This record gives sequence, C-alpha cells and structure tokens, in this order.
Amino acid sequence: MEIRRDGEIKVFPADSKTVDAIYHYPHLAHANLEPQNCTAVFKDGKLEMWVPSQSPGGGLNAVTQTLKIPRDTIKINVTRIGGGFGRRLMNDYMVECAVIAHRLNGPPVKVTWDRQQDFQHDFYRAGGWHHLRGRVDEAGKIEAWANHFVTFGLNNEEKPGMAADLGKGELPAGFIPNYLLERTILPTNMPFGFWRAPGSCAIAWVYQSFIDELAHAAKQDPLKFRLDLLAEEVKPANPKKPNKNRGGGYDRARMRKVLELAAEKADWGRKMPAGSGQGIAFHYSHSGYVAVVAEVTVDAKGALKVDRLVAGVDVGPILNLSGAENQVEGSMLDGLSAAWFQEVLLSEGSVKNIGFDQYPMLRMAQAPKVEAHFLQSDSPPTGLGEPALPPTAPAVCNAIFAATGKRVRNLPFLKEKLSRA
Repeated sequence: MEIRRDGEIKVFPADSKTVDAIYHYPHLAHANLEPQNCTAVFKDGKLEMWVPSQSPGGGLNAVTQTLKIPRDTIKINVTRIGGGFGRRLMNDYMVECAVIAHRLNGPPVKVTWDRQQDFQHDFYRAGGWHHLRGRVDEAGKIEAWANHFVTFGLNNEEKPGMAADLGKGELPAGFIPNYLLERTILPTNMPFGFWRAPGSCAIAWVYQSFIDELAHAAKQDPLKFRLDLLAEEVKPANPKKPNKNRGGGYDRARMRKVLELAAEKADWGRKMPAGSGQGIAFHYSHSGYVAVVAEVTVDAKGALKVDRLVAGVDVGPILNLSGAENQVEGSMLDGLSAAWFQEVLLSEGSVKNIGFDQYPMLRMAQAPKVEAHFLQSDSPPTGLGEPALPPTAPAVCNAIFAATGKRVRNLPFLKEKLSRA
C-alpha cells in the first residue's frame, strides 16, 4: 500500500551513490521492575481501588463498562509506579482485580502478577522491517528515498497495531525531492501497545542509521551531512499534513542547534584510537529536539564497550535541571539497553523468555558515561520523558560503524558479529 509519494522514484542504479538496505527490529516487552498489580475492595455496592496506573481515567472507564456499575460508586487511589513506560496505560490488570473483588463482595483483594505472567501478557512494542533504497547526487545531497515498511496489525483489522505505524511526515519526507513510502501489514493476534517514545523508539534507529549510510555514500562527514539536510526544506509536489508528534512540521533551526551542541560537547571529529569511533543521530519526538553523540570501543574479538553518550536537548526552558538531567540520562540508558540486549522470543504462540535472565537489562558495569546539555530556548516547555531515547540507538550503531566498518541493521546488536576485519 502506498502511503506517500513525492516527485519521481525511478530505478536506483547499482553504484556507489546508491544504498540498498534492510533493517529489522524485534518486538519488545515493557519489563517493569514492579509487575502489574492492583488492590480492590467491593462492599455495600461501592468499589475502592489502589492501583499504579498511568491512565486511571481509562481504567475507571474499563471497570465501569465491565462491571456495569455507576462511575460515582468507584473510587480510585493512584499509587507510585515502579516503572510504567507505557505498559500501565493499559489497565487490564485493574479490571481483573475489580472483577474478583466484585464477585467476592466484601473481602479485600490484592492481585500481583508474577514475572512470567508479566512477560507473557504484555502489550508489546511491535517489531518491523524496512527495505530502504536511497541515492545521493553529485553534490552529496539525498536525491531519492524509498522505503517499503512491513509492520503488524490485528487479524480482524486492516490497519497497523497500536504504535506500530510510521507517519507520513517522518523526516526526511518533505526534505528531499523524491520520496516514496509503502506499507505492508502482517496480521497477528499479538497485542501491541505504547512503549517509551512510541513509534519513534524504532523509526529513529532505522532512519538515522540509513541517513548515516547515505552520508558515507556521499563521502561526507555525518554531522555536516545532517546539517545540510536540515538547511532547506524541499516543497514536495504533493505535500501531506505532517505528523507533528513524530518527525514533521518542526523547526529545523532548533534541530541544527542541538546537533551542534552535542557535537561541540563531545568534541566531534577528533582523532579516535584504533577500534574506537563516534556516531551521531538526531530525532524529533513529543515536541522535543534531541541529538546524541555516542563513543564506542570494539576490541579485536568484537567485544563492545559503549564509552560515552552526549545529548544536546531543546525542550524549551529548563526549570528543574537535576530532574531534566535524570530524564535524559535515563532515556539514553533505557534506549541503549533495549537496542543492545532485548527482544521478545516467540515459541508455539507464546512468549518464550519469561524472566530477566532471558530478557537482559543493561548492567551498571556496562553503562557508559552520560551527559545532558540543554539549550535554554524561548520556545514553550514540553515533556522530557521520551525524546532522548530514540536517537540513542542509531548514534551507538553509527559509532560501531565508525569503529569497525560494520553496519548494524538488526536489533538487538548483541547478536551481531562486531570483530574488526
């Protein structure tokens, strides 16, 4: 299915100025440290609940519809949350507890899922594939870009699953003259949901990695290539309404400034030892402008060490600097952990990896030095829990290429052979 077409997409010549690549990323679980839980009491026709929910209003609606009881007979107490990341927007565990309490009619009920249940009954981040073809012209600019995007949707619906789509306005749409986006939906019964920086968490890795490939095809510095891409917006022949949440309709000057800020703080372009490299990436999500520079070292046997992550950020004025730093640093480490180690494995219709021993997290000894640098712009303030995660994985993978000459096109990159040639 064709989603967007600008200009003309012709046959891509098989030469050094054309890049043809397939990228794949897996399903992910939320893996909250605190598994799903809820406490409830139904007595004298009234229901009171204690629940760690990111969407108590949605949970209230779901409980009301399930039990067929008036809204004003339900009281919800929202507790602190031991990890949400989008999982606790889905209140299935809340409804489960309410139904049990309603049937018992009197005794308090506490429902706590064990770790296996938590992994096997998630609303997962959808995996996907992208067959990308791109070409640079003699001046080193992107002249054509085509992407066949393969994603997942529920069997009874002809649309992508929750947060499994790709917006029409995703950069570089609108920034190059010839652009094509096609989409295929694979049917599945697997439930999908919002995972930190929904959509952007996967798309940024694919697109910023492929932009890096095109920069090398153009024989240009990856930072300069990105700054040039953002210098002047192309007016396509048939413009579409941009997706302002994930990639379109944003201020190019703000993104250029965070690229320059991250590059300056990381001392971009300095000579690196053998087996070490720098990578850079940027992404716009949830109204936040973030660029990340990664520095990595890969030894002769292929062992990876991520040495440093440096972020340049513009989300408007920063009032609580320590809180902002925590958000950005945690986002980068979360994005690194997912890209390096994590994937949901399926076997005979169920999730196979059911514990942290089979779904590893970044350990403290593996964590790099992280830095967050902010532009105190006059723009309206926006949220900061999402935007720093998406550009982290591509920055690391681009640094791996700089260190080894090997391009990572499959996640998690724990499975990639990175030994230097």
